[in-house]
Amino acid sequence: MEPPSDHAPPTHASSLSSGISEEVERRYNLIKSVGEECKNDDELRELLAKKATPVCYDGFEPSGRMHIAQGLMKILSVKKLTSAGCRVKILIADWFAFMNSKSWRRDLKKIKVIGEYYEEMFHALHAAGMMDSENVEFLWSSDVINAKGDEYWTLVMDIACRYSLSEIKGCMPIVSLSETDELRAAHVLYVCMQCADPLFLEADICQLGMDQQTVNELTRDFCDKSERGNKPVILSHHMLPGLLQGQTKMSKSDPSSAIFMEDDEGQVNEKIKKKAYCLPKIVEGNACLEYVKHIILPWFSEFTVERDEKYGGNKTFNNFEDIAADYESDKLHPKDLKNALAKALNKILKPISNHFKTNDRAKNLLKQVKKILEEVEEKYNIVRSIGEECIQEDELKNLLAKKPIPICYDGFEPSGRMHIAQGVMKVTNVNKLTSAGCHVKIWIADWFAQLNSKLGGDFEKIEVVGEYFKEIWKAGGMNPNVEFLWASKEISRSGNKYWPLVMDIARRYNLPRILRCGQIMGRSETEELKASQILYPCMQCADIFLLEADICQLGMDQRKVNMLAREYCKDIKRKNKPIILSHRMFSLHILLLSTCFKLLLNGFVDMLPGLLEGQEKMSKSNPSSAIFMEDEEDAVIKKINDAHCPPKTVEGNPCLEYVNYLVLPRFNEFVVENETNGGTKTFTSFEDIAADYESGELNPEALKKALIKALNIMLQPVRDHFKTNEHAKNLLEQIKAFTITR
Repeated sequence: MEPPSDHAPPTHASSLSSGISEEVERRYNLIKSVGEECKNDDELRELLAKKATPVCYDGFEPSGRMHIAQGLMKILSVKKLTSAGCRVKILIADWFAFMNSKSWRRDLKKIKVIGEYYEEMFHALHAAGMMDSENVEFLWSSDVINAKGDEYWTLVMDIACRYSLSEIKGCMPIVSLSETDELRAAHVLYVCMQCADPLFLEADICQLGMDQQTVNELTRDFCDKSERGNKPVILSHHMLPGLLQGQTKMSKSDPSSAIFMEDDEGQVNEKIKKKAYCLPKIVEGNACLEYVKHIILPWFSEFTVERDEKYGGNKTFNNFEDIAADYESDKLHPKDLKNALAKALNKILKPISNHFKTNDRAKNLLKQVKKILEEVEEKYNIVRSIGEECIQEDELKNLLAKKPIPICYDGFEPSGRMHIAQGVMKVTNVNKLTSAGCHVKIWIADWFAQLNSKLGGDFEKIEVVGEYFKEIWKAGGMNPNVEFLWASKEISRSGNKYWPLVMDIARRYNLPRILRCGQIMGRSETEELKASQILYPCMQCADIFLLEADICQLGMDQRKVNMLAREYCKDIKRKNKPIILSHRMFSLHILLLSTCFKLLLNGFVDMLPGLLEGQEKMSKSNPSSAIFMEDEEDAVIKKINDAHCPPKTVEGNPCLEYVNYLVLPRFNEFVVENETNGGTKTFTSFEDIAADYESGELNPEALKKALIKALNIMLQPVRDHFKTNEHAKNLLEQIKAFTITR
């Protein structure tokens, strides 16, 4: 489906005659229509009067599948530019994608594959008659730079010498960062190189998105400072929004928010008709209307809505003003708008979709690109699987797409022997995070344990317990690349940074807001607190920033202080808020008493009651109420066999919780030997286990037997370590002698 054609311009300057001003004006208006903004109108007219074939520079990072903002809008722009006599140079910015830490972890081979897919897309567009490639040149930045490295790098160094770091930081929107974000040296180099590109390519016009304006202005400023002539004209095009609410820019990280160039009819219909944000009578921020305005009307010069006569019949619009007026007055319904938009887009995209289904090279490239991107999705799924709740999921996706090694913060108060939830769940979660490329920092909160009166506030005992915890996780199979940090040492080392941060947090929030965070210490808002327990939340909030954490991976009981950290970011206008990944508060102890079970059903999920009558919450001070990581096999057998496990009851059943949150994540299966009901059966999902248990096909005896076996397999390496390693053995002996106060 061809885009609209424009009158061809004169091929050389000598053809301009007495009608020069009219011809220049025609070319000027055609080029000007490409941009949402042109800051140098007079310079553009002067350029066109002097030069029959101006060079126009455009470019993109190979960064995933091509969406219609990159594809269709670029075709429309290129068509206008070439019709106005321009030669368009499109830079495939492979080295820039490498520096910008794209989600493929700076793998140049993968970036090359995606760049080749982009090239193939433009070949498909040319083959479909949508784009005249005669005056369009595709250039790989790595090839262009290597061909004339001396010239290029001299220019880049000259730019770097003339501008301060603060001036370079002002251009960070080009890499979707702000001046206050944590920057790398590569980001500074990126700006200097992009500033050099239009000059190196001898471009007369920079035709890029509105988000690239700052660096284009830097290029012009450099021309002034270096007394270079022929400053490039800046022509900034409109940024097409995503389909979902609030998306000012189309995002590749959420496939449902973008229409991709090779999407088939069914995919386009699904995204437009079912997912697109399109409120009735609202024009502003309406993605569907934006697509009509910036793609459909320029492409077809009209927009036809087909509908039943009782709803007004078919109507063809020739300008956006009439469409907007009808929509605002409710004469045009969202459903009819979406149906017409989907039909028009499918008409344009069908040849591209067919090319990527029938052409072997195109098909293979698309397959490779999807595989690369699936690795990113897999990374997200692994990280997300750890949390019962994630605030915010879109932020997590963007983080994992942009940052190859996000920092994930976890922590604990050393406070007694380690129960199985702390041991097994922590190892499972941490190993998942590291497998997804995260750097995990585990905060040994020794000063916090002291503030919270753990172990009677005895700092020496707290240190012993902290070392014991490290030994447990090491023996339990935790990834050795995890970084353990003692709070007391790190805070002392960075006191001049840390304490002003604590004080700033403390002064910004009133006492009721801080008291609401008391849950992180196992305290209620109504409980009488010491001053140290008011200081505690302010410090834990500050920890997140001291550790430069991107993700807070803690229990649901820590959620309030993590939310405080996000509030603090909003107050100080810090763009990158920590993502909260809250894991379920596991049933740490085995429920025996029916009164306890009733309390559970009544909502005591996060802080479950102890085993004995009258215990409002579980306590490590009673060893019979929890499975500990170094428990002997006989102890595990006894505790599980005594556990509350009513037949055919799933809700509130601690044995099933152990299977769901410990066994399945660790082994990816649960094997039950049940001779009375069909022999051995292997489950791979909790839903199947729960269904069998609820129906009575899986009975408590068989469940417990299988659970005991799985738990003992997990715990055996830890038992062995604490029997054979002298340091571990000594630590455990000391801890068993301690009196646990909380």
